[in-house]
Amino acid sequence: MAATDFKDYYAILGLNKTASSDEIKKTFRKLARKYHPDMNPGNKEAEARFKEVNEAYEVLSDPEKRKKYDQYGQYWKQAAASPGGWPGGGGTTVDFGGVDFSEYGSFDEFINALLGRAGSPGASGGRNGKWNYSSNYRTSSGPTGFGGFEDFAGYENRSAGSSLDTEVAISLTLGEAFRGTSKRVATGEVSIPAGVKTGSKIRIKGKGQVDPYTKQQGDLYLKLEVLPHAFFQFEGENLVCEVPITPDEAVLGASIEVPAPEGTITVKVPAGIRSGQSLRLRGKGWPKPKKNERTDLLVKIAIVPPKELSTVERESYEKIQANRTFNPRSNLNQMVL
Repeated sequence: MAATDFKDYYAILGLNKTASSDEIKKTFRKLARKYHPDMNPGNKEAEARFKEVNEAYEVLSDPEKRKKYDQYGQYWKQAAASPGGWPGGGGTTVDFGGVDFSEYGSFDEFINALLGRAGSPGASGGRNGKWNYSSNYRTSSGPTGFGGFEDFAGYENRSAGSSLDTEVAISLTLGEAFRGTSKRVATGEVSIPAGVKTGSKIRIKGKGQVDPYTKQQGDLYLKLEVLPHAFFQFEGENLVCEVPITPDEAVLGASIEVPAPEGTITVKVPAGIRSGQSLRLRGKGWPKPKKNERTDLLVKIAIVPPKELSTVERESYEKIQANRTFNPRSNLNQMVL
């Protein structure tokens, strides 16, 4: 990654490096809703910001990723990919912004050389004596993104017996969670089945960290979060939405078009329905993972009077008022103490 490609994830979220996990989550939810494609249809700039915010949250919400990002700046992905992804380490060569790191066999050797630790190939000029990092790399801040030697003070090899399992936080739109999708993580492409919800965890066997000595590999755990939607929400296992109707539709009944996850459907509203009542559409809600079933969609009714009336409408309402026999407050006089 070239220096000019470095993304300051804290700046993208408008936070500083001391931000707590709760602050990161709260800020992410606010920005995700602001720039969500459903809230900004056709707005490419908002879509780009939404992707940036998601990318920043995916890194900063994961303790391990955030630690590497804080320590290594623009090279955090390379650190996460080592040793297999280190140039010369037996894996896919990674981009270090045009600097030749091939003289080092692992990220450990590079860090040791950077800090001038005794016994490391780079501390005395590299494996081939080409580059002495202890004398040629002294900057404590700048576009490289390292943030100074002090950022490497806590770098240690994985201790014996510690877990090789890795947990990755992934954010999904409601549509992605409803249909299922694929996401790219450090270890490659992962598939997410339809019907996951916030808090769901998926285990992918053998896709975690690799022990450089035993070559054993842990498991990858995907921790999922479904982003808020402008129209649909969860109510227990079911989906719920609110649909407005007019007073005449409430009095006389009507057939209305209601958005459902897979498309618009026609719903019959019974005469005399009250505001706040719900219509249950069975099997039109959320997919049940590993089952060929759906939960229900609850359509909450909101009776909305018109703010502006035509002359004919006003005359009609006045005629109804003058001839109305129904009084919904007839029993309230019994409530007086």
